[in-house]
Amino acid sequence: MRRELWSWALYDWANNGFFTPIQTFVFAAYFAGAVAANPETGTALWGNMLGIAGLTVGLGGPLLGPVADQHGRRKPWVAAFTLLCVSATALLWFVRPSPDCVWFALVLVCLGTIGAEAAMIFYNAMLPDLVSPQRMGRWSGWGWGLGYVGGLTCLLLALFGFIQEPAWVALPRTGAEHIRSIGPFSALWYLVFALPLFLWTPDTAGSGRPFTSCMASGFAQFRASLRNVRAHKHIVRFLVARMLYNDGLTTMFAFGGIYAAGTFGLSTQEVIYFGIGLNITAGLGAVVFAWLDDRVGARATILLSLVGLIVPGLVILVTRSQALFWIFGLLLGIFVGPVQASSRSWLARVAPEELRAQMFGLFALSGKLTSFAGPLLVGWITLLAGSQRMGMSTVIMMYVLGALVMLGVPRADQMRSQG
Repeated sequence: MRRELWSWALYDWANNGFFTPIQTFVFAAYFAGAVAANPETGTALWGNMLGIAGLTVGLGGPLLGPVADQHGRRKPWVAAFTLLCVSATALLWFVRPSPDCVWFALVLVCLGTIGAEAAMIFYNAMLPDLVSPQRMGRWSGWGWGLGYVGGLTCLLLALFGFIQEPAWVALPRTGAEHIRSIGPFSALWYLVFALPLFLWTPDTAGSGRPFTSCMASGFAQFRASLRNVRAHKHIVRFLVARMLYNDGLTTMFAFGGIYAAGTFGLSTQEVIYFGIGLNITAGLGAVVFAWLDDRVGARATILLSLVGLIVPGLVILVTRSQALFWIFGLLLGIFVGPVQASSRSWLARVAPEELRAQMFGLFALSGKLTSFAGPLLVGWITLLAGSQRMGMSTVIMMYVLGALVMLGVPRADQMRSQG
């Protein structure tokens, strides 16, 4: 069974080969700096594109999830969305450094983002069928930790292999071929490391029903779930809590580099080093805290992780020491992975078997529905108060509100015993 589970967890490693080099670091910077007419326009277009892709997944996931629940199998859905992402990412090779390629690039990255994020809905729904509730926390955490390490490894190989001079693979630079190669490289990374999931991880049995019948039943199931939302009130409360603290995480990553540079005077190179360090501590935290999840439960791990985000976060807001920023910033990173991994394991433990894909569709929605609110608040408060510290204080507020709502969520074992 270990091979099947490690093959499942390795998909996190594969998936982050898209998010880290394409969506966050290398290609995002290339688009804003070389493809778009100017960095300001490029940044705005990139942000709007990510928002559209996120909302597409967030709103579509709860509708596709019930159809997958009725169909039974998860892997065909993972495969279809994986291929969508891989195909779109490979085509980024053709995005030349010219404003003529702006919309081509935006469409490809939008499709890639939809594919990568939608695949995770059905991938997450596979976990309860692979491992007992008593071991779910460690495997969710190990998968999440592998994701951080995989994304970082892919990024470093891309940097040293193609981008920095001298590169391991010498490519022409007149048409930004050394940057454009990141598209095919990331696509190959995703495809190769996703294969073990399809080769060795078992899937649930299919219902054998025609797809049109599954679609009709799935939509009917979704409408019934909405009408009977009180039957799942604790899951709804959990999703609200996650929406709040996940918005805090999203905002922290979106503005962390800006805050480090503007408030503490870190150079661009130092910000990159800090980002690498943050990914390392987040990955280590996800792996180590995975054991704690199985011992004390996902709810307790989430609450402990939120405290671990709030306390160092407050120190970072008030200190003027760059050394303390590095220490508490990397310390804060330890708790980023566990709060995400334990959120997945809590829902995997409590989601009714016949509604798992639907619940993970709602899980995706909770991560996207209000993702605009945090950055908007930070921007406006920073502008009105004339202080980055005041603006970033909204991140701590989101963690606190998420923790308060989470206090009203029961433990997973309590819900199973009640069910």
